[in-house]
Amino acid sequence: MKYMILSYASQRDYDSMSGKDADGLPAWTQEDMTAMGEFMTTVNKELEEAGELVETRGLAAPVHTRRVGARDGQAFVTDGPYAETQEVLAGYWIVECDGIDRATEIAARLGQCPYPGNAYDNAYADIRPIAESADDMGF
Repeated sequence: MKYMILSYASQRDYDSMSGKDADGLPAWTQEDMTAMGEFMTTVNKELEEAGELVETRGLAAPVHTRRVGARDGQAFVTDGPYAETQEVLAGYWIVECDGIDRATEIAARLGQCPYPGNAYDNAYADIRPIAESADDMGF
């Protein structure tokens, strides 16, 4: 079964990671970014070697986002960034593994990524099964 592990962040988080003042979040140093990169490379390599990694991507900051919607039958576009408290999808992993318990283990491992201070102690990820057909939608 395939699962998508989704991680979330806000523009404030991205600002912190880029070393900018982020309203109380510690600014990341180059060493912090290197540690995160090394951690992600190691975990992704482990998943790849186990045959569980299908795909993974990080996403650009919300400031580079466009949201397209419809109102009264008319399309409208909103540019980012969004309110600091609004979290957006920051990245994802698609894994193929034995079940949701294994996907949960993988997400927990990803949650061990190093970061400065304790600003991300309450971070979370969602794990969602990927539907391969209409029968898998869970209705």
